[in-house]
Amino acid sequence: MTEEYALERYEEACALLPGRLRAAAMAEEQGRRAGAEELRLRIGRPMYLTLPEGEVPLPQTRIVRGDLEQVLDRATEFSRYAASETLRRGYVTAQGGFRIGVCGTALPAGEDNQGLRDVSSLAIRIPRVREGTARPVLPDILEEGRPLSTLVLSPPGGGKTTLLRDLVRLLSQGTELSAPCRVALVDERGELAAVHRGRPQLEVGCHTDILDGCPKALAVPMLLRAMTPEVIALDEVALPADVEAVCAAAGCGAALLATVHAASVRDLGERPVGRALLECGVFRRAVLIEGRGRERRSRVERLP
Repeated sequence: MTEEYALERYEEACALLPGRLRAAAMAEEQGRRAGAEELRLRIGRPMYLTLPEGEVPLPQTRIVRGDLEQVLDRATEFSRYAASETLRRGYVTAQGGFRIGVCGTALPAGEDNQGLRDVSSLAIRIPRVREGTARPVLPDILEEGRPLSTLVLSPPGGGKTTLLRDLVRLLSQGTELSAPCRVALVDERGELAAVHRGRPQLEVGCHTDILDGCPKALAVPMLLRAMTPEVIALDEVALPADVEAVCAAAGCGAALLATVHAASVRDLGERPVGRALLECGVFRRAVLIEGRGRERRSRVERLP
């Protein structure tokens, strides 16, 4: 990833901001703009840049409710009704693949949430395609040229989604190590491919079929029935229902790629969801992402 590309993505994210906030964000020095991972807006607080080392406040940027409303209007192209399905789940994906997390007062009805009112904070994530990120680990998750079911582990914000996206791209388009694979991508929150009006905004390979905005427990069996995938990829397995869907797909013949919040395989095994993933016997490898920012490194462990 070039600095020019990183700066361009930052500028595109800033285009969602009201004028005074956009000016403040663009006034930051070049290194910060290139390294920024998120823009955080909270009513009554300054706007923050999320950098690898933490959140940094921008001076003279106290957020008011109108700022949040303007961002959401731009992100939804002034049609919040069209984005109501994802908004009720706490996010919206803007053109260009910018996923915006939304907090406010929930409107629960039984086990579902019907929407949000009195929005209080937004997190604008700045996704950047880092082609080549998964190259170092690719040989260790292949066996005779075919991908093995693999977990990608790191603490929150550690780069799991970026690595998984590049892994999907490499397997889909094929490399000197493996032939192209049909990949079915479960993009529940719109972060991996960032589909906008049916078109992925981020590169995930030419043989990738994307099911966007669908819970994993529903998506996995749908894809198995309809798309005959050789690989199924899904981000952030966190719920018991997600684990059930993954384990149910164990005998389908497709390799599974999934990300999970965990600092290590041991840490994963100490959590109920992680323990269930390990015990179901589907996964053969674990990719561990260690460090932050430019110090990030990935290594592969064999699973029993």
